[in-house]
Amino acid sequence: MNKIYIIGVLVVSMTLVAQENNNSFNRWSIEANVGLNKPVRPYTENYYSSNPKNYFNFSPVNHFNIGARYMMSEVFGAKLDFSYDKMENQKNSQSLPFQATQYNISLQGVVNLGNLLQFYTFTNRFNLLAHGGVSVSQFTPKMGVYKNITEDNGGVVLGLTPQLRITNRIVLTGDFSTLTNVRQHYNWDGMSLSNRDNNLTGLLYTTSLGLTFYLGGNETHADWYVKEGNNKDAPTTDIEARKRIAELEKMMNDVDRDGVPDYLDAQNNTPNGVIVDAKGRFIDTNKNGVPDELESNSTANKNEKPLTETSDAMRSLVEKGYVNIFFDVNQDFPNTGSTNTVFQMIQFLKSNPTIKVKLFGYADLRGGENTNKELSNRRAQNVYKILIASGINKNRIDTKAQGVDKSFTADDKGSLNLARRVSVILE
Repeated sequence: MNKIYIIGVLVVSMTLVAQENNNSFNRWSIEANVGLNKPVRPYTENYYSSNPKNYFNFSPVNHFNIGARYMMSEVFGAKLDFSYDKMENQKNSQSLPFQATQYNISLQGVVNLGNLLQFYTFTNRFNLLAHGGVSVSQFTPKMGVYKNITEDNGGVVLGLTPQLRITNRIVLTGDFSTLTNVRQHYNWDGMSLSNRDNNLTGLLYTTSLGLTFYLGGNETHADWYVKEGNNKDAPTTDIEARKRIAELEKMMNDVDRDGVPDYLDAQNNTPNGVIVDAKGRFIDTNKNGVPDELESNSTANKNEKPLTETSDAMRSLVEKGYVNIFFDVNQDFPNTGSTNTVFQMIQFLKSNPTIKVKLFGYADLRGGENTNKELSNRRAQNVYKILIASGINKNRIDTKAQGVDKSFTADDKGSLNLARRVSVILE
């Protein structure tokens, strides 16, 4: 029992030390399996668990296993298993009768072979884990002279676990494992002490079927998590797609920060704070090269025509989805580059008291789904509060949290900057 206690302490220590450096997937799971065991060696003469003349032998269910697993990444993890095995001669095996039990606890490392071998390129339902580690067990004969004499054994466990995903929370598993006891004094039949003073090598096969239950608040567990850029459908796996993304990033630059991307901006040097039309051009009714807003005695201040043209320009931008307010990483207040856009939006709504708008909040693909949903909601709400504080009637503004903007899937700074925003749309 001291050995079992030590293994338990090691698992707890490992969990406390592990750092949660990626919240994109769940890490914990609980596993339960039932199946068959086949003790292979050693046996006393005339003892065996199945008929050696048959190619296939199927015993009643005699192997039970339950465990907990923790994945430190989408590839590597560890698990703690408890199992119970009953050994006895099968019907018509022609063996002398025997019966024994074994309780086993093992601490094993786990490798996600499916991720290493890129199973995600052809399936998202089937996966394969490999596991191996050390074990301690208590073996007890239930018949004969040595009945109920318990012996502690130590050994090594190796195995493979195919997985079939049923839902994001439940997985059907099979398991094929071998237990090699490097310190064993009893034969599996438990009826002989002829080798009591020697260390025997015990070999036991187990085959089982069971279920794995995933724990955690994220949508995906580490077993099925694919890093952005590794998925076969991700555009970053294609060199041409990478080039297109780089071109898009360049096109979406806004050098003069007038809210119009450079690729649409016909006037890429407008003064800061000046309202522009859909093509990024400032309003200049007298064609003197000076924005009307900057002329104290311009015709723009003497009649409503410039105001109408300005409002029409802003309406066009909003209708086409060009008005966006951007945010820094993990921030819910507009960044300094969006100050001008917020100001123009306030002026537009004040000049058009009948217009209603909807604020759609977005986040980039980093972080958990729930966290991003909340962040996108706070961003939309904060823009809403700014507009209300500026005198805009709250009944003219609606908000909606969109969560992650999945149209920007590239894991690069430029695309992610575009995803973190609040889009302004006319209702």
